[in-house]
Amino acid sequence: MAEQLSARTGELWNLYGPTETTVWSTCWKVPQEPQTISIGRPVANTCIHVLDAQGNRCPAGVSGEIYIGGDGVTSGYLHRPELTAERFIPDPFSADLRARMYRTGDRGRWRHDGLLEHQGRLDFQVKVRGHRIELGEIESCLAAHPRVSQCLVVAREDHPGDARLVAYLVLRDNVHAGPEFKDHLRLSLPDYMLPQHYVTLDAMPLLPNGKINRHALPAPRIDSRANMGVSDAPATPAETALAEIWGKILGIDSNAIARPDNFFDLGGDSLKVSRVVVAFQRTSGVRLEARRMIFECLGQLAHGIELPADGEAADVEAAERPKGWFRSLLPW
Repeated sequence: MAEQLSARTGELWNLYGPTETTVWSTCWKVPQEPQTISIGRPVANTCIHVLDAQGNRCPAGVSGEIYIGGDGVTSGYLHRPELTAERFIPDPFSADLRARMYRTGDRGRWRHDGLLEHQGRLDFQVKVRGHRIELGEIESCLAAHPRVSQCLVVAREDHPGDARLVAYLVLRDNVHAGPEFKDHLRLSLPDYMLPQHYVTLDAMPLLPNGKINRHALPAPRIDSRANMGVSDAPATPAETALAEIWGKILGIDSNAIARPDNFFDLGGDSLKVSRVVVAFQRTSGVRLEARRMIFECLGQLAHGIELPADGEAADVEAAERPKGWFRSLLPW
């Protein structure tokens, strides 16, 4: 866009700033053929700080959160003292003891040439199972799919300690989302960035200002995409036992799990795989190869494993509990 606009104008400027700091806080004159895009330097009577999580200044090249101080910082939010206290904080870098700075929630860094680089919203950067993920990167890949009209990816924690990536899709046709979207993302993204659930919506819920109402997004339904006929239901004792273990570990009804289902497609992850392996080994005496659970469905995993007809799934918690002398050394 910068290249196209530069060719059509005498001068092109890029300005940055939120409403809370009286709109413009930095500016940058865009060159004719920009290699990268910057938001420039502070305007007059404005100061910009890039701080780490402890409130220390980040050196050049190191990313942190952008804080804005100076005369443009407003008094706060009308009738919202708690939010004001959260976002408008004392400015420790000012000689004026009454000065405050605004915490933008934007991620950025000072470049070595003295210009400021904007790197997106910290709100939309999440940490799931130890991996830091930029949700916008997933959304960009999803938006490139020809069936997708609109998309949004969020990290939901509907069950404490169980954060999951959920993709919300508005499609160009009336066909519901299928595994093709995960296959599409897998071409560009690592496995830990693949959403575990895909929810099809007729339209995104909106706030009065036209922005997406994230609080109105529905929780994903953990339904088997294949659980439509009797022939797909777990049939053998091994399939039934494995389905019950999956249900306990994933927190879903095992009756919704079908033979063609994949553990990861139902919301599993690499940490839960190890729990499945241990529990199923205590039930069947067979140790599943963890890697198989990435690619194979329930029916494939249980194929050829013989269990007594009256066998029951293992107690998952008991299966993971240490035995013997080692148990006495642990607090759980």
